[in-house]
Amino acid sequence: MNLEQFSLNNRIALVTGASSGIGNCVAKGLATAGAKVVVAARRQDKLQSLVGEIESAGGEALAVSMDVTDNSSISAAYEQAENHFGVIDVIVNNAGVADAKNFLKIDEDSLDFVMDTNFGGVWHVAQEGAKRLVAAGKPGSIINIASVLGLTAKVGQTAYCASKGAVIQLSRSMALDLMKHNIRVNAIAPGWFKTEINTEYFDSPAGQEYINRMPARRLGNLQELVGPIVLLASEAGSFINGTVLPVDGAIHGAGI
Repeated sequence: MNLEQFSLNNRIALVTGASSGIGNCVAKGLATAGAKVVVAARRQDKLQSLVGEIESAGGEALAVSMDVTDNSSISAAYEQAENHFGVIDVIVNNAGVADAKNFLKIDEDSLDFVMDTNFGGVWHVAQEGAKRLVAAGKPGSIINIASVLGLTAKVGQTAYCASKGAVIQLSRSMALDLMKHNIRVNAIAPGWFKTEINTEYFDSPAGQEYINRMPARRLGNLQELVGPIVLLASEAGSFINGTVLPVDGAIHGAGI
């Protein structure tokens, strides 16, 4: 086996939601694998700090402001990235939000907040990127960050589960439509990793009890997401298309 297949040298990667958590870690991992990385989010101060980390480690990175619910913001970010690095050929759709509520208590604003970011954001960022790849005649890889809750369900997470389930089906359908353009589309379904969104819960007695019921008896380490994403982004994953890869310590099969 040739390990050079995993190299991302000469690739240009976009990571949305890169200001913290999964996106921050994945951006650094892609840079380590050789990609020039475009980090996108609304919090520019945190993005600039991330760019500094990547550059200090010998990588190349660019911070762009992007609101994934605003098409003009998405287009402007792509334009800035292309002017700096060239056409983006690896897209990691990571930006996401949660609003934990029982189904009966979810109003239109709450539903729109979750769906517009988690599903609409993935749709529009991927579509803009795919159009640019097709226009340039360039192959690419789109990796949509779904969730184990797109494969299973959890009390009080109706909108989130629905949004991530939609991302999974979107990824499968996109793969079929974009295959003829040599653009692969896959989804990652992370289990539970400690991030800004859930730290308070997992530090609580209830969160600790839930961790103890997990098959792995622990949360994932963010670094454990980097390898699967590099696989899907690189030539090592050249025949992986339209798949959903759980990275969850077997939670999706445990029904908890």
